[in-house]
Amino acid sequence: MGKVIVWNLVTLDGYFEGTKKWDLDFHNRAWGPELEALSLEFGDKAQAIVFGRVTYEGMAAYWPTAEGEGRVKTYMNALPKIVASRTMEKADWNNSRVVRDAAAELRRLKGESEKNLYIFGSADLVASLLPENVVDEIMLCLVPVQLGDGTPFFKKATAATPFGLLEARPLSNGSVILRYAPEAA
Repeated sequence: MGKVIVWNLVTLDGYFEGTKKWDLDFHNRAWGPELEALSLEFGDKAQAIVFGRVTYEGMAAYWPTAEGEGRVKTYMNALPKIVASRTMEKADWNNSRVVRDAAAELRRLKGESEKNLYIFGSADLVASLLPENVVDEIMLCLVPVQLGDGTPFFKKATAATPFGLLEARPLSNGSVILRYAPEAA
């Protein structure tokens, strides 16, 4: 059975973007051969990529016309994409579809595949899925920078959610890959 894995880059102070939408300059500090290899691994292991509406719109605006012809661009455009939205009627980016009940659809899909479903970005979607016990793993790249302000990745929770450490892997540029699994309640 596949897993639902959340992936994001976050700053030391917990932000996944700066004060403006798509303010992701801090990603450049983490990017390098190790993170590129991890990105390629995602493409090989993914059944689909999952986004909330806002993240989908930004990704759909970027990837089809992104410069270069690398493997990351290829898989971002080719892989099936699931958009969790209550307001979108259709998704036009190649191989995309909209779902209203993300928790039910992700449960169904991970039961049907050996490959993983990766949620990229999408903090609001992640916040809605954690209490539903759909997420199998949170994978973060902790970037050694303090923004001071921005959009926090983790939203307010209604209760404490404990996680168990699966891996802590430092990268040569000072960033750290952290993998956690939600612990059973």
